[in-house]
Amino acid sequence: MKAPKNQNILVYTALPKAKRFKVYIPFLMKSERECFRKLDSSYYHPQQNLWSLINTVENLKKIESLFGGKVLKVGESAPRGMPKIDLNRQGEAELEKTHQKMVLKGFSKNTVDNYKSSLKPFFKYFENQSLKSVTKEQIEGYVFELISKYKISESAQNTIINAIKCYYEHTLGLPREYYNITRPKKSQDLPNILHINEVRRIINSPSNLKHKTILHTIYGAGLRVGELIRLRVVDIRSEEGYIFIKDSKGKKDRHTVLSKHLLELLREYYKIYKPAYWLFEGQTGGQYSSTSIQSIYRKAVKETNGNPWSTPHTLRHSFATHLMERGTSLRHIQAALGHNSSKTTEIYTRVLAINNKTIKSPLDTMYESVSLDENKTTS
Repeated sequence: MKAPKNQNILVYTALPKAKRFKVYIPFLMKSERECFRKLDSSYYHPQQNLWSLINTVENLKKIESLFGGKVLKVGESAPRGMPKIDLNRQGEAELEKTHQKMVLKGFSKNTVDNYKSSLKPFFKYFENQSLKSVTKEQIEGYVFELISKYKISESAQNTIINAIKCYYEHTLGLPREYYNITRPKKSQDLPNILHINEVRRIINSPSNLKHKTILHTIYGAGLRVGELIRLRVVDIRSEEGYIFIKDSKGKKDRHTVLSKHLLELLREYYKIYKPAYWLFEGQTGGQYSSTSIQSIYRKAVKETNGNPWSTPHTLRHSFATHLMERGTSLRHIQAALGHNSSKTTEIYTRVLAINNKTIKSPLDTMYESVSLDENKTTS
């Protein structure tokens, strides 16, 4: 069965003597992107938002085997990468003003970098016009041109629009209604979920106590990787029975559940490793790295023959779904995950197991009070 259009992995046919072939994987297909990243010779081309592999028949077959019906082969015209941008003096000045505004407003480093990268081609495009006079229609035309020429992803479209919105709202101080720009419809991809037995095998796989504790903490508290590496020793509030998450996504603090089993494991870990400030320290004493956590997880998945498309973030998705399966209220799950809106949390209702153990068909209910003889009479 072929995947919906917005879930296709596009494989661009390479020219006969080309050294590599290009592959487009939608941003929201996170597990597929992670799986592709692990392949030998995989490389990401940020200017084109494309991946590539060495151009061999074996590699093409490997892609088809891994992703099956999600693969769509297309012609030789892979999208062109956006050219290198050299701004004039005015553009550089506006970029620096916006940088300062974002830093003063406490935007994360990733957001600052992404917005600046998105604004550079925008400033270049309108360099012969007063940026303050650019209309909403002109902005939509600009974004449409990027989509048509460079085949930018839905995620890239939203980042560009948010960056432009940030510039006009924060740097120029123009009214908010100015930014009512058409956005792509958000894909309704379902998150990958692991069965609870598979989670148990994965998080218990490491023989190294620190590695095992890291995986248990991600799943047991439903954490993002970035939240885990920023955990401090003082954030484990054992007396109150919760974990304090400082400056999570959106620079919000929150509490999440502290499992009794996890607390025992953390105490055992603390006695041996004696972390000073960060709960999980690297070899030099600073924060543990996210790449190390990815490596720990990939090794555990390989050793347990787990789902190769899963990532550490899959443990967070599984945490939420398993809570929902046990009847935990949506409001409590939302608070534990740190979601702004309940609509974000509601996606987990769409991945709950649907079978005759969880839902009773009305067909069964209809015949419950009907005897076998009556059923034969009416048939």
